Amino acid sequence: MSGVGKGVTTASIGKILQSRGLTVTAIKIDPYVNVDAGTMNPVEHGEVFVTDDGDETDQDMGNYERFLDVDLTSTNYMTTGRVYQTVIERERNLEYKGRCVQVVPHIPQEVIDRIRRAAANAKADVTMVEIGGTVGEYENILFLEAARMMHLADPENVQFMLVSYLPVPAHLGEMKTKPTQHACRTLNSAGIHPDFIVCRGQYYMDEPRRTKLSVFCNVKPEDVISAPDVDSIYKIPAVFEEQGLSDTILKKFGIKPKKADMAKWEAMSEVQEKATKTVKIGVVGKYFATGEYTLSDSYISVIEALKSASWANKTAIELKWINSEDFEKDSSALSQLSEYDGILVPGGFGTRGIEGVISTVRYCRENNVPYFGICYGMQLACVEFARNVLGKEAAHTVEVDEQTQDPIIHVNPMQLENIKENRYGGTMRLGAYDCDLVKGSVAAAAYGKKSVSERHRHRYEFNNDYRDEIEEKGMIVSGVNPQTNLVEIVEIKDHPFFVGVQFHPEFKSRPLRPHPIFKAFIKAALEKK
Repeated sequence: MSGVGKGVTTASIGKILQSRGLTVTAIKIDPYVNVDAGTMNPVEHGEVFVTDDGDETDQDMGNYERFLDVDLTSTNYMTTGRVYQTVIERERNLEYKGRCVQVVPHIPQEVIDRIRRAAANAKADVTMVEIGGTVGEYENILFLEAARMMHLADPENVQFMLVSYLPVPAHLGEMKTKPTQHACRTLNSAGIHPDFIVCRGQYYMDEPRRTKLSVFCNVKPEDVISAPDVDSIYKIPAVFEEQGLSDTILKKFGIKPKKADMAKWEAMSEVQEKATKTVKIGVVGKYFATGEYTLSDSYISVIEALKSASWANKTAIELKWINSEDFEKDSSALSQLSEYDGILVPGGFGTRGIEGVISTVRYCRENNVPYFGICYGMQLACVEFARNVLGKEAAHTVEVDEQTQDPIIHVNPMQLENIKENRYGGTMRLGAYDCDLVKGSVAAAAYGKKSVSERHRHRYEFNNDYRDEIEEKGMIVSGVNPQTNLVEIVEIKDHPFFVGVQFHPEFKSRPLRPHPIFKAFIKAALEKK
């Protein structure tokens, strides 16, 4: 089922194989007809992760990058829409030489070609392939068919892993294996027999359950892997290694690896337990509510970047989700922001909750609360500064008010025609762009460099017509794209920490290499504390 943990399972297995001296890459297959994840609702689908080469992908690509510490590309991500689009284009170009083009075998063959291309590009010893969705859905059956065909052609070099949930109904208090038995039979009906079953659940699986799954699912007991809930996803590799998973996988492949070396990884994942202090961070945004539930997956990379930066500062972190719309309903609620050591406003789109964010920015600026704005959080910080420091009361972003007399944030000139013609898919400034840093700034001190490269995902930019005015009043531009002169970073002088970045630094943060600005933000929050 969705959210059971296929992504972190894939990433964790990749990590333990990588620790054995192997080169590992990972591929995510999304069964959606969307060509990429860019047009998907983040509340329904979760975060859109962006690669260096500008591909808008599923959030699991972020898990892969963080665990494996590699930069993946568009070759590592595919959707149903992307596969069909390629096959249709090839047919139109007569690349099938007049043959009838059929769903089978041509769609699965395109999937296989993409998998092999990604493996070759990475020069990988092992390629992990995660097929999204649930076994038995019609949406992913063609990807399972591709997997079956790969195994038929090369059985010694293809292994299958079923990730399944073992519920413990509260009124029974017993872990139930029947859903997993059913999932395994459904997978068998697609011509695939799992080599491993990873059993997700609230608790460790006991031996009676392991034996039952071994018998009924035709899998050796040692290949039934327990995957209980843990307080940090970065502990999952250790859970798998306790059960000898990497040894078993490599034995099946006939690979003799090096001895595992996970010392740095394990030390990192244990910091939160040993930390004697806690930093309290409020994340103010709008992609939190889905019915009666809070969906943190909308900002999963931000969450992980904050955790990594906290651990690098040898502190635990307490995160609280704050819906910006609450401040629009009751302005007195802003006083709760004083309870936090730092406030972060992540990226977003649209008009909902915007005035609440602007009020948040003002509170942090005037009350010396460390503030970190990312993308939209940076843009709205500029709007707030223009309104309340420059005295331009009608200042706004044209994303919200197209007729504003002071468009502090305006349409990226390169995207103006796309916006006018309602062409939104894949039309933003996407991927990695250079940023030159101003000497003596907070950003330059954090990075310790003169120039950096960061990933973007946005259509609107700071309007350079207002640059001189804001700098005269104390908001400095500390980062600029050298090719376009577009503003990348703004800061406020004489403030504990007030930084806004146009890019998405969270996409480049890694557990063992936390992002410099996130580290600086957490350090400032600790100093305030």
